[in-house]
Amino acid sequence: MAVKRYVIEREIPNIGATSEQDLSGAAGTSNDALAKLAPRVQWEHSYVTADKTFCVYLAEGEDAIREHAELSGFPASVITVVKTVLDPTSER
Repeated sequence: MAVKRYVIEREIPNIGATSEQDLSGAAGTSNDALAKLAPRVQWEHSYVTADKTFCVYLAEGEDAIREHAELSGFPASVITVVKTVLDPTSER
């Protein structure tokens, strides 16, 4: 199965006020779950806002992302497949 890039929106109230130490612990929890699912799902990075995170993942499909959410305990409120990446180098 081909790997696709996804953006996962996680609704986590007050996540933006979380300490660096607690965020580090959350990353560890995520990494533990990812190790169990490898190579079906990989975490690239996340953006933390006031009440949500937006996580960028590579995965075989949405099922692998849902499994990660279940194993890690982090919600996967919205899962969106990325169709293309547009950035400043996209101009031709």
